[in-house]
Amino acid sequence: MSEFIYSATDNLSALVTAQPELLLTLSHLGIPLGFGDKTIAQVCREHGVATEFFLLVTQVYCDDNYAPSQAVIKSTPMGNLIPYLMSSHDYYLNRGLPHIKGHLARIANMLPARAGKAIKQFFDAYVDEVRAHFAHEENTVYPHITRLLNHQPGDDYMIKEYLAHHDNLQDKLSDLVQIIFKYLPTSSSSPSKIDGAGGSMKTPSPGSVTASAMVKNITTDADNTIDMIFDILQLSRDLRKHSLIEEKILGPYVKQLEKHYSAR
Repeated sequence: MSEFIYSATDNLSALVTAQPELLLTLSHLGIPLGFGDKTIAQVCREHGVATEFFLLVTQVYCDDNYAPSQAVIKSTPMGNLIPYLMSSHDYYLNRGLPHIKGHLARIANMLPARAGKAIKQFFDAYVDEVRAHFAHEENTVYPHITRLLNHQPGDDYMIKEYLAHHDNLQDKLSDLVQIIFKYLPTSSSSPSKIDGAGGSMKTPSPGSVTASAMVKNITTDADNTIDMIFDILQLSRDLRKHSLIEEKILGPYVKQLEKHYSAR
């Protein structure tokens, strides 16, 4: 019996409808939209993705408690693993995190100046940490895997060193959200009504705007804030999935490579 919830013969569009977070997975694997009613196997074959690898990643995404067996790791073609992770790095650094930074700039203008500045500094430090994390993987871990696959000597690095210090990148984003919740004003205390807020908007004078316009502005501010918080939480969730891919697929796979190489 298969360990996976989904199978190669399942309709890919139905899978993505049921698990919309997999849209980013498709992007990281170079699978564009427009696959119609084709099966997972058909789409993977068309785009050079091993179906078994796709199903393994899907299972990790869909079930936080899932841990692939040694047999599954050993039997799964992993040629897509490093390109998938590299594409993920590119997305986070060049799209996901800059998008969140834009949100935070707007949120900072809704807070007292000191709190807004602290949030920006916290996020900038976090981005530096993410860059360092990814750089270590790209400069040390991935070359280590390549050397093992090519049976090249001269590498004393062991994946257990990486796993022992593997940070969950999403944790600090979750902390950031809690900080925002702590300082974020209510809609009745919009940026235009907060003394010392980062923004320069001021309370309109009586009669300068209609009551309906004021209500609309407050509602818009609240909706925009919810959208911003939602985006941060979504990125935090996706980073958690990224970490699980590293812990549950990358780590066990490299351990098997190391064991095989040392036995030669």
